[in-house]
Amino acid sequence: MTASDTTDFAAYLASLPRVLAGAAAIFRDADGRVLLVEPNYRAGWALPGGTIESDGGETPRQGARRETLEEIGLDRELGRLLAVDWVLDPVLPPRVAYVYDGGVLGEADFEAIRLQEAELLSWRLVRPEELTDYLPGQLGRRVLTALDALADPSLTAELENGHRVG
Repeated sequence: MTASDTTDFAAYLASLPRVLAGAAAIFRDADGRVLLVEPNYRAGWALPGGTIESDGGETPRQGARRETLEEIGLDRELGRLLAVDWVLDPVLPPRVAYVYDGGVLGEADFEAIRLQEAELLSWRLVRPEELTDYLPGQLGRRVLTALDALADPSLTAELENGHRVG
C-alpha cells in the first residue's frame, strides 16, 4: 500500500458515518418486576447499562456486563439478546441499543447491589405495566418489547426508535 493509498483510505474512513452504541440488561425479581436505575447526570430512569467501549474491542454483550458491574456491582453472565433498537435523533448521531436478558435476581442479589455513586442516585423495581411511567417514549417501548421477547425464545426484536419492524 502506498502513502497515497493510505491517505485515501484514511479519508474514506473519516467520511463514514459515526454510530454510537450502547448495551443494557433487563434484571427481574421473582414477581416479574424490572430493575431500573436513576442516573444523576440526566432526568429519568434507565436499565443498568451504557456505552460500549470500542477502544478495547468490547462487544455489546461485554459492554452490558461491564456496565452492570460498574453501575450496580453485580457481575453476572447475561442471557440472550432480546432486542436491538436503531435510534435516530435530529441532534445526536445514530445510536444502536442492545438489550440482554439479565435473568431473575434473588434476595441476596438485591442486597448485594452497590450503586456507582458517581453516576447513580437510586434503584427500584417496577411492574411491567408501570414501566412507561418511568421510561417514556422509545426507551419504554424498547423495554416492553424486550420483555415480550422473553416469552418467545426464538425471538430477538428488531426495533427502530422503539417500534418493532420486520
